Amino acid sequence: MEKRYELWSSRIGIDDSGGTTMVRLRSASLALLTAAACVALTAPSASAAPGDTATMCSSSLTPSGWVDVQWWNSWACGITFNPNMKKIQQVSGMPIGSTVNACSSTLPPAGWVQVNRFYSGACQYSAVPSHDPNTWTIKRVS
Repeated sequence: MEKRYELWSSRIGIDDSGGTTMVRLRSASLALLTAAACVALTAPSASAAPGDTATMCSSSLTPSGWVDVQWWNSWACGITFNPNMKKIQQVSGMPIGSTVNACSSTLPPAGWVQVNRFYSGACQYSAVPSHDPNTWTIKRVS
């Protein structure tokens, strides 16, 4: 492998006398792959239908017209004791009268009202959860 790299670097004119070019190349590749993974995890489909779900890291804001419906820990979003990944559901475009159980970590979108609140283990978005109500049943009214 070392010989191939030396041949390749000499052909394209890289002076690697310090031995740092390969490290830089690997670091740049890793950064690019990490950025691509973050975009893939945080971008719900633009053509999502009402009721569709997506997952994203908690460091990203829930898009307008979507609500949080579940939280959990995932290595894909970093190492932490706090839940760092969430499942979101698109509620814009749902028919009037529809109801959805949404975590209280997001506010009900315009046209939706809270009709009930309760505790759900799926909506624990803190490392030290309480048993206080953390979930709302929301209903589309307009």
